[in-house]
Amino acid sequence: MSSLVLKLFLTPALIGVASLAGRRWGPGVSGWLVGLPFTSGPIVLFLTLDHGAAFAAAAAAGTLAGGISQAAFCVAYGRLARRWHWPPALFGSSLLFAASTAALQHLDLPLMPLTLAVLAVLAVALRLMPASGEAPAASLPRWDIPARMGLATAFVLLLTGLAPALGPRLTGLLAPYPLYAAILAVFAHHLQGPIPAAGVLRGLLFGLFAFAGCFFTLAALLERGGIAVAFSAAIAVALAVQAGSLWAMQQGGRSRPAGTRS
Repeated sequence: MSSLVLKLFLTPALIGVASLAGRRWGPGVSGWLVGLPFTSGPIVLFLTLDHGAAFAAAAAAGTLAGGISQAAFCVAYGRLARRWHWPPALFGSSLLFAASTAALQHLDLPLMPLTLAVLAVLAVALRLMPASGEAPAASLPRWDIPARMGLATAFVLLLTGLAPALGPRLTGLLAPYPLYAAILAVFAHHLQGPIPAAGVLRGLLFGLFAFAGCFFTLAALLERGGIAVAFSAAIAVALAVQAGSLWAMQQGGRSRPAGTRS
């Protein structure tokens, strides 16, 4: 019952806070914020509570590998959005995420080489992203944040419920689907155009460095140190890397003209 309570209350609370902060400081910051593992982190916690440390550590390694699929999603959406409206852009980028996930299911690298590969892919993806920038502020509908919270909670409940049938590797690979960033990018694309949508996804790529640090730590420590040690260390690593990535994102944005917040 405690696991169910966490799923029903922790997940929507996390995404609600992230959504409000992103609305205050703009699309790039919103993407950066949801780079933190608000969905996949709780999923690994629930898997640990439900299925044990060994299962969860394997899922954490799969989730780490899924960072490659997230990078593919970001680049695909950013480039497709320059020519198409959000439905084909979302479909095409999700299709590439699925293809990458299918390929990664057969990739079996040791933890350290896998981590280095993910970091390299994120760096390349940042270079491949189209230019982003600011756009005039647009009002979002009142049901926006409740809808995000509901979708996020449904995703967590569905994936953790299917985890025994999917196995730890595939569960981990599916966990990092960028649901929150996809929602943010779609709204930005629909209301303001492709440039703010690219800003959301560029911010996500910066945030994914913290994501990689978090799941490297979980995969390395869950079986050795237990839940408390592994998750405490993972949170500390993620926050430290996230602070550094915010600085890097701000440095990269200095050359852009100042604009209004969305």
